[in-house]
Amino acid sequence: MLANKQITKSISLDNYGIKGATVHYQLSPEELHDITIEKKQGVEASSGALAVNTGEFTGRSPKDRYLVKDDETKDRVWWGDINIPFDPEKFDSLYKKVVDYLSEKELFVRDSYACADDKYKLNIRVINEYPWSNLFAYNMFLRPDDNELQGFNEDWIIVNAPGFKADPEVDGTRQANFSILNFTKKIALIGGSGYTGEIKKGIFSALNFVLPVHHNTLPMHCSANIGKDDDTAIFFGLSGTGKTTLSADPKRRLIGDDEHGWTKENTIFNFEGGCYAKVIHLSEENEPDIFHAIKPGAILENVVLDKNGDVDFDDTSITPNTRVSYPINHIKNIAQPSVGKNPKNIFFLTADAFGVLPPISKLNPAQAAYHFISGYTAKVAGTEAGVNEPQPNFSACFGAPFMPLHPTAYGEMLSKKMKDANVNVWLVNTGWSGGAYGTGSRMKLKYTRAMIDAALEGKLEKVDYTTHPIFGLEMPVECDNVPSEILNPRQTWADKDVYDAKALELANSFKKNFTKFEENANQEILSGGPVV
Repeated sequence: MLANKQITKSISLDNYGIKGATVHYQLSPEELHDITIEKKQGVEASSGALAVNTGEFTGRSPKDRYLVKDDETKDRVWWGDINIPFDPEKFDSLYKKVVDYLSEKELFVRDSYACADDKYKLNIRVINEYPWSNLFAYNMFLRPDDNELQGFNEDWIIVNAPGFKADPEVDGTRQANFSILNFTKKIALIGGSGYTGEIKKGIFSALNFVLPVHHNTLPMHCSANIGKDDDTAIFFGLSGTGKTTLSADPKRRLIGDDEHGWTKENTIFNFEGGCYAKVIHLSEENEPDIFHAIKPGAILENVVLDKNGDVDFDDTSITPNTRVSYPINHIKNIAQPSVGKNPKNIFFLTADAFGVLPPISKLNPAQAAYHFISGYTAKVAGTEAGVNEPQPNFSACFGAPFMPLHPTAYGEMLSKKMKDANVNVWLVNTGWSGGAYGTGSRMKLKYTRAMIDAALEGKLEKVDYTTHPIFGLEMPVECDNVPSEILNPRQTWADKDVYDAKALELANSFKKNFTKFEENANQEILSGGPVV
């Protein structure tokens, strides 16, 4: 093993245009941890995890994400504010500048792959300027064994140079940082930002194009788990809706917490080999899985440590977007490999701060496609500067920043797969009840878990339903371990007229948001929206 390690410790990067670099190839997590500390680029927390500061950028920079516009993409991508076109010649010259910058440097290279289903495997070579970025790639991508490394041929490369700054005047970028995908050359080029999420989401965006276009597979921004009868459940939801928390269920095995594919063979597979979780206000009591995953091998980002190396998870002085990455095997109850068959239930999670949507409702295929394309949740006061009242927040397919195709392309795929697999789809409001944010109260986690359990166990097949007058959603009238009076949101409001007005206001927000999808949506999808 050691002899093999010696042989594979260095490789040449000349064929990428990187000359004379000192290359550390396939280093172990322990080695990368130690080198980061030696270089004073990180410190060790009391848990044994590595703690780093990602610098100027502590989150993704969506306005600086580009797709090269060429024959492969020009007629397929939904161009606009999310998918910003980049000129192929500008890409070539910027790529040359980046590889010239990396030449003669000490670099960290890792071969890894995405997609846990072998049929869809995407081999990735990651070239990093910093050792901790390479440790992030070890944690987040799937880890090939020695046999898989023999004769490894990459499908994509990631060139990651946080220390390089673009010149917007010359390079065609908006500012000094950039994240650019080239689907013809199969390169993710990232510069000017140390935020590691750009590495993860670059490959996610690539798969969101490659899988539907070339493999008839639906990519999904979701978590997924498997029950004792091998039934798979899928959880979609934007940040703050409970996607990670609700899929971490002691009774079910975790497939993954963020990125999955749904194949034509009706399997669900994880794209990743790790988890990248928010740690703001983290506690052992509320999220024990994540809390215990913070140990040697994990990387904490932008957290504040005291003199003993203990993390203050409530300290947002660097950013509220504090994070930890760790390999999925830091979680005890996982599916191995990260693949599930037989999808039976899909949950769309929304934190409705208007207190209008039912805590759980059952969707027909048209409603499912409509709500999937809408991707609704709400921003509440304090989440962003200038947000004082609840605001509707729509992110198409629950992951608009990462979706290169038109949202209806994904919506129609989902609708077809649901029908073919006879899947139940549920809309679950983890937000407010009894009034809007500020008046009502947040739905208790134990009630949400009880409703999801009832859906997973088939108990909601056996109850009566009533229809929401404005949204047309089917609401169960009873559910084990949940007070019946909270199941119809109108009944929880003291003033029913105020409820009706607020529900109409939200319904109009849905309709207004959907106007931009109408010309591409079929009649069935259009019929899935609010009925009033």
